[in-house]
Order: sequence, then C-alpha cells, then structure tokens
Amino acid sequence: MFFGWLKKYMPRGIYARAALILILPILLLQLLVSVVFIQRHFDGVTRLMTSAVNIELRFLVDTANAEAGLDDARAAIAMIDAPLQITTALPADDVVAADIKPFVDLTGAMVIETLRRGVDDILAVSLADRRRVVVWAQTRHGPLKMDLSRRRVSASNPHQLLVIMVVLGGLMTAIAYIFLRNQLRPIKRMARAAADYGKGRITPFTPTGAVEVRAAGMAFLDMRNRLERQTQSRTMMLSGVSHDLRTPLTRMRLGLSMLDPKDAEPLGHDVDDMERLLDAFLDFARSDAGDSLEPTSPSTIVQAVLDDAKRMGQDVSLGAIEGPDDPVGLRPLAIRRAMDNLVGNALRYGTRAEIGVSVTDRAVRFWVEDDGPGIPADRHDEALSPFVRLDPARNQDKGSGVGLGLSIVADIARTHGGVLRLSDSKRLGGLKAEVVLAR
Repeated sequence: MFFGWLKKYMPRGIYARAALILILPILLLQLLVSVVFIQRHFDGVTRLMTSAVNIELRFLVDTANAEAGLDDARAAIAMIDAPLQITTALPADDVVAADIKPFVDLTGAMVIETLRRGVDDILAVSLADRRRVVVWAQTRHGPLKMDLSRRRVSASNPHQLLVIMVVLGGLMTAIAYIFLRNQLRPIKRMARAAADYGKGRITPFTPTGAVEVRAAGMAFLDMRNRLERQTQSRTMMLSGVSHDLRTPLTRMRLGLSMLDPKDAEPLGHDVDDMERLLDAFLDFARSDAGDSLEPTSPSTIVQAVLDDAKRMGQDVSLGAIEGPDDPVGLRPLAIRRAMDNLVGNALRYGTRAEIGVSVTDRAVRFWVEDDGPGIPADRHDEALSPFVRLDPARNQDKGSGVGLGLSIVADIARTHGGVLRLSDSKRLGGLKAEVVLAR
C-alpha cells in the first residue's frame, strides 16, 4: 500500500527520475553526516574547549570571594583578568534575566550547558554577540561579569562546513547529472525514433551511449530495416498480383461482351464481384503503400470525401469541423481511403451518413456516423478483425463484402500511431466510427 501511494508521486520522466536517484542519496548522506558526525563532533569539541575556560572562570570567582572587601576583590581580579584575556566588571549592573542564545547557534546550547555545569552560582549567560560570551556569576561582593571571546569556547564558524558540504554536494550532483544525461539521451532518441516509426515516419537514428544502449539501438535498427524490406516486398508482390489478376478479368469481361446480353449478365455480375473482392484484398494488403507523410489540412480530406459522395448521389452530410484547421502530418491518400471505407460501410448498412473532424493540440479525430442497425458493444473488437462479417448485426443483403472494411481503416489508423474506435451514434442511432490519430 505504501509503495502504491509513493508511486503516484514519483516523477514520470526519465530525467526527473535520474535526478531523484542522484539527489536523494546525497541529501540523506549529508543529513546523516550532519546529525551523527558533525553535530556530535562540534558538541565534543565545544565541551572540551568550554571546560578549559571553566577553570579560568572559577578561578576569577574564587579570587573575588577570597577578598574581604570590594576594592580588594576588584584589585585582585584586575591583576589576573588581563593575562586570562577576560574582561571583568564587579559589581555588574547589567545582569540579564535569562540566558540568551540565538536560534541558529549550532553550539550555543552546549556552551551554556557546560558553563553552568562547571561554574557554580552562574546567574546568566549571553551569546547575543556571536563573537563574545558574557557570563554573570554571583559573588560575595555582587554579580561578577566576565566577558571573553567566543572562539575560546567553541569551534569558529561551524556552519561553514555545512555550507561547504551543501555547495560541494550540489556541484557533484550537477556534474553527475550531466554525465547521466548524456547516457539517457540516446534512450530518449531511440524512443522518439520508435514512436515516429509507429506513426509511419522514418527518423534518422544512430546508436550511441553505453554498450547496452548501443545494442538496443542496433536491435531497433535491424527490426526497422526488416519491416521496411518486408513492406517493399509486399508492395512489389501486390503490383504483380494486381497486374496478373486484372488481366484475365479484363479478358473475361471482353469475352462476355461478345455473348448474348441476357446470357452474359449473370456472369458479368460475377466478374464485378470478383473485381470488388480483389480490390478489397489489395486495399487491405496495400494499407498505406506508396503514400508518404505530408502536411495536410484535415478539413480538406473531409470536404473531398463529402464532394465525392455528393457526386455519386449518396446521402452524406457534414457533421462538424472542430478546432484549428492547421496542416497536420498525415498520409492523405491513406486517410482518404479510410474515410471512403467508413462512408461505404455506413451506406451499405444504413441510408444516410454524417462525417466530420475534430482537431486538438494532441490528436486529430475523424468520425463517420450512420443510421444503420449498428454493432453490439461486445462485438466491437471482433468487428475490427479481418474477414469477419457480423451478419446478425449488419444487414448483408445490401452489398457483398469479405469483412475487410473496418480492418483496413484500423490498419491505416495504426500506421499513423492512432486507433479506430467504434461506438453507438447518439445523433443517427447507428454506428459511430472514429479514427483517432495522435499528433
């Protein structure tokens, strides 16, 4: 449970996590050293230095108490305070009511504690001036004020070591982060190249960095090259299949034209069906072959599909064009093919369709809605599989097909790094198909 809670607050980026891995141990180490070692070290040094001063302070107090009169006590103290480097005043009229210690004084508490433990009858101790220690002690002649240098009771400027530790720790962290960033940069470049390739873009990438990172980069390049070779082989095969199959179909159609029209009509329908099936298979296998990414206005594609539908007398209307109409990197022929498939699929099972596009900073969403029978929600994933025909849900009497229309669209969406989503149309009551492409 604790790790699940901690995971929510962990940074997402690899650079931020690397910085956390660097900074957190250094901070913990400095804190541990400061508390366990430095503080204890300075407390021990302060205790020893203050204990040595206590001997001198007791000697001054005992000297004052040993004299019978105030003048004699002043004279006796005056003879020894200069050699001891302690300024005295007897009797003192500026005794403070309580000990004075600045809040940020690291060794002040230990100084006061050691003074009170080593010298009897101390009235107050003041550390208000960081350079001086003032001690008031009670004598038989009144309060005795003893003023001495702070350097005699504690190590000078103990905070400087902490400052040096923090500065050096920050400097070492920055240097380590720069080196680590150079190791993480190839991973970021490889991730960017992989993401671009998933969207159909070939980004130049050269493996660099550590041996393991270079190995991963080389594996990615090998995989990308194999996929490219496979795509090129498929394109060449499709060109041959298209030529070899269409030629005999053309000869068959030519032969049918020489027969009696009544006898040739059924065979002519069979040839038409064969051509439609061939086009569907080739369209599915071709996907985005021969099409490259280029800046394209999404509304232009929608308007072109709408114009073609109206020329063919199809009942297709414009739903909406939302968002900015800035050019987006798309494969226009592939997207056009996907929209044509969706419109044809909508009109095959319905009577009318609506098309539209929505553009945001993060995605482009093309959509087509129809008034047909729709597809049950539990069969949406099945409908995207190739060669699947959902006959109970979609009326097959309105056109022949092999169940490739939605599969072609889904494949085109994947080549753009996007996805095809199916849902119920709230406007027309049929199916709503959305092609969502990441920008």
